[in-house]
Amino acid sequence: MDAREMKVKAAEAALAHVEDGMRLGIGTGSTADEFVRLLAEKVHGGLRIQGVPTSERTARLCVELGIPLKSLDELPELDLTIDGADELDADLTLVKGGGGALLREKIVAAASARMLVIADESKLVNTLGAFPLPIEVNPFGHKATRIAIEKAASRLGLSGEVKLRRGGEDVFTTDGGHYIFDASFGRIPDAEALSGELNSIPGVLEHGLFIHMASLAIIAGEAGAWTLKAK
Repeated sequence: MDAREMKVKAAEAALAHVEDGMRLGIGTGSTADEFVRLLAEKVHGGLRIQGVPTSERTARLCVELGIPLKSLDELPELDLTIDGADELDADLTLVKGGGGALLREKIVAAASARMLVIADESKLVNTLGAFPLPIEVNPFGHKATRIAIEKAASRLGLSGEVKLRRGGEDVFTTDGGHYIFDASFGRIPDAEALSGELNSIPGVLEHGLFIHMASLAIIAGEAGAWTLKAK
């Protein structure tokens, strides 16, 4: 199977966790897109759900495919969120935000009773950090915030470029009007310590480390889909 076929396999397996009448958080990214397409088929077949999208991109795809949506203010408590990941380890600690929706993704996941992650096997790693860590920041004073991020990382023995994300010639802007720094630390041996340091920086709105949030992951590989449970 190629990468897309693996994503479809993971998305297919995730559908078994969606029950009629659910309030469902719907994630962002290429794997989540495959889930949305399969979910739409179930909805057209009679499955009743109310979806809360984690990004404008996901909302547009859901509307296009006829999936009924609500805002998180309309449905502030959700039964389940299904989303992808840029990296995950055996403890189901995640790196997310490659698609630029990490703040909304984390808010929706936190409002959910459960979070299920879908990914192809290339995303499963022994130690997080090969994928640059997205850090969403307020545009005001973002250069000072970058310096503070670098100093915080240094205190933990981490180094690497902290680069402002761009979309073509312009600075990339999230759905909330924020900027993203991508931090190429290479290796993050203590995600909780890094999370604490980043959370203490005033200009940091959120970071892409999802810790103790996912309860189950469905991983797809050449041999099919299999599951990982949080310890």
